[in-house]
Amino acid sequence: MAEEIDINKLPKKALRDTYGEVLVELGKIDPEMVVLDADLSESTRTHKFQVAYPDRFFNAGIAEQNLIGIAAGLAYTGRTVYVSSFAIFLAGRPWEIIRQQIAYNKLNVKLVASHGGVSVGQDGASHQMNEDVSLMRTLPNMNVIVPADSIEMEKVLKKVHWIKEPFYIRMGREKFPVILPENYEFELGKGYVLKEGKDVSVIACGVMVSMALQAAYELEDEGIDVEVINMSSIKPIDKDLIIQTAKKTGAVVTSEEHSIIGGLGSAVAEVLAENYPTILVRHGVEDRFGISGPAWEVMEELGLSVPGLKKKIKEALTKKVR
Repeated sequence: MAEEIDINKLPKKALRDTYGEVLVELGKIDPEMVVLDADLSESTRTHKFQVAYPDRFFNAGIAEQNLIGIAAGLAYTGRTVYVSSFAIFLAGRPWEIIRQQIAYNKLNVKLVASHGGVSVGQDGASHQMNEDVSLMRTLPNMNVIVPADSIEMEKVLKKVHWIKEPFYIRMGREKFPVILPENYEFELGKGYVLKEGKDVSVIACGVMVSMALQAAYELEDEGIDVEVINMSSIKPIDKDLIIQTAKKTGAVVTSEEHSIIGGLGSAVAEVLAENYPTILVRHGVEDRFGISGPAWEVMEELGLSVPGLKKKIKEALTKKVR
C-alpha cells in the first residue's frame, strides 16, 4: 500500500511561479528562445524572463490576435516561441488565429496559459476558462498538457522545449500541492500510475490529481481500493494505459478542473467507447458557468473537492455492481 497523504499538509507551489523560473533557465541555454505576453507578465510570471533577457521579450499589449500573429512570424524565423496570457484570453479570443497560423502550419510555438479553470475565484465566470482544453484538443497538430504540480510543470517545460511542435500547456492561478517525486520524468503521450487499485480507476489531471489521491486514501477506510492515474498529457493521450486500467477495475472516473464536455472526460470516453466500453463517470464542471468567490470555496461549491470526487467514485461503483 502506498504511503497515505494529507494534501492540506503538503507543500504547495503555483505552477506559474515554476514557469517563470524555468523560462529563465531555458533562456540561458537557448539563445533562439523568445517570450511573448499580452500585458499580463506579472501574473503569468513571464516578467522574470523579461528582466533576464529584455531583448528577447515582447509585450503585445491587450491584443491577443496580434500576439499570436507575432508569435507565428517569430517561429517562421526559427525561434522557439513561448506565448502567455490568461487561459480565457489565450485560448478563447485568438482561437481562429491559433488554428490558421500556429496549428495549421505546425509551428514551434508553446502556448502557456495561466488562470485556467474555476480556481481563478473572485474574477468570476467571465475569467474562469473551463473550455480551453476542449478548444485546443480539437486542433490538428496541437499537443495539450495539464500538469499536476510544480515538479511536473518543470519537467514538462524542459521536455517540450526541444520538440518543435505546437503545445498548449495549462496552469491554474492558485498554489497546487506538490505530490510527484523529484525524480519523476514526464513523457508526452503517457499517463502515470500514482496509486495501484483494483475496484475503480480515477484518471485525473491538474489540481484534481492531488484530490484524487486524497480521496483514494480516505476511501481505503471504507474498503474501497482506488487506482489513481495522472493523465497530464491530454493530447496525445495514453490509450494503452486507459484500456489497461479499465480492464483491471471495470469502472473509470475522470476528474478535471474543466468542463466535463470536451476535456479529459471526453478524451477518455472516446478511447473506451472505441476500444473497451466500460462504466464511466465524469467529474468536473457541469454544463454551466462558474461563480465569483474565494478560489477553494468556488471549487467546493461546484463539487471540485475531495468529497465531491468521492461521491462520483461511489456512483461509478454503484453502476458497476448493477
